[in-house]
Amino acid sequence: MTHHDVLIIGAGISGICAAWHVQDGLPDLSYAVLEGREDLGGTWDLFRYPGIRSDSDLFTFGYSFRPWDGSTAIAEGAEIKSYIRRTAEESKITDHILFGHRATRAAWDSDRALWTLSVTTPDGPKEMSCRFLVMCTGYYDYAAGHAPHWPGMDEFAGTILHPQFWPDGLDVDGKRIAVIGSGATAVTMVPALADLGAQVTMVQRSPSDIAPLPSHDRFAGIARKLAGQRTGARIARWKHILESILQFQIARRFPGFFRKTLHKEAAKITGDDFDAATHLTPRYAPWDQRVCVDTDGVLFTALKEGRAQIRTGAIARFTQTGIEMEDGTAVPADIIVTATGLKMQAMGGMEAVVDGTPINPHDLVMYKGMMLSGIPNLAYTIGYTNNSWTLRCELIARHIVRILREMDDRGADWVRVDPPEDLRRGALLNLDSGYITRGAADVPQGGDRAPWKVRQNYVLDLWDVDRAPVVDEAMSFGRARV
Repeated sequence: MTHHDVLIIGAGISGICAAWHVQDGLPDLSYAVLEGREDLGGTWDLFRYPGIRSDSDLFTFGYSFRPWDGSTAIAEGAEIKSYIRRTAEESKITDHILFGHRATRAAWDSDRALWTLSVTTPDGPKEMSCRFLVMCTGYYDYAAGHAPHWPGMDEFAGTILHPQFWPDGLDVDGKRIAVIGSGATAVTMVPALADLGAQVTMVQRSPSDIAPLPSHDRFAGIARKLAGQRTGARIARWKHILESILQFQIARRFPGFFRKTLHKEAAKITGDDFDAATHLTPRYAPWDQRVCVDTDGVLFTALKEGRAQIRTGAIARFTQTGIEMEDGTAVPADIIVTATGLKMQAMGGMEAVVDGTPINPHDLVMYKGMMLSGIPNLAYTIGYTNNSWTLRCELIARHIVRILREMDDRGADWVRVDPPEDLRRGALLNLDSGYITRGAADVPQGGDRAPWKVRQNYVLDLWDVDRAPVVDEAMSFGRARV
């Protein structure tokens, strides 16, 4: 059986982040990264639909230890994957990645203070062990997206696709495409398909808030020229961090003003005749669900030019030639894309067992957004919902290093966190997005107070995770029994 001090599950943006901090902060420890796919990148290797990109700026979505040096602030998926690859190669993290290695089961043995993993590999099943396990698998199922059923789907004569499984080489030129959904995927896909020559209709039951933002950051360019590449990138990073926090606070405290501002920005592109009240006004308050980003206003431009349109309302059924809406109108289509969201999944679907007892993730409570109650020597990476995912990933990775150092200083073999008996439990994430509410029973819970409440404020978390004492009353340490 192969043994490592640390095993990291997942070679996406958070897995590479964790690997960098472990090898930088604890160079004497052995580690490996298990990646079930044949390449690194995670989300940015899986999703390949037209227009795939991040909604977050790359100054914060990128790593602080390797500042984003691209010319754009918001980058496409291929650029992000290339950035992750370069980071892994330059840091020699790729030497530690085991591709085609999917962890299907992890069993903790308190007697030995050891995790034993069952792993499928290209050479068949094997077992691996580690002292500390770091889960960087994200929060959704790579094997299946959310796929609702509508009456008449079997009657449709065209092609039905899900963005998670976009076919290579699909020719959309001249095709009529209906994209069902109003989230980030639809907002990015619709103008990209229009640019490829398709006539696109975005079919949405309820609108999303959409913010047109520039893909280039002039401030970042000036900062780099005046302060140098690395320092300028750091300045730009903090500018985007503080801007995101400020915008979130404005949206929550002054929702009417925030939404009116979004409509004014959209109208600068679409013109005043566009029906923002119908197509851009969600039923919920700003940031109850994520605010979508329309990079350089390309969606609104496509709508203005007639290359795309929006239909807001409920779908009654599929027909042989497209979609019939509940109001009786039709949306003709050759291709229907169900951009209807993700399917939540904890720990990448891996079974977890502690001393012979299977663990239900929903029975657990998240501690500091990084550890799970009652589960020794395991960290679980969850990023921000209202800011860049990577910001919290880096905080978690640095805190893991601090915890492992504390364990060594104490001569401890295990560390565990346990919640107080009076802790009130609730949803892990503070969003009402469909995929989150649908999957709430499949993921850990959050608490009503620190350190069990998963906050969405990087500045406060920066203090708690990076500067505050590692040990608190929730944490306990111990030795192996044998």
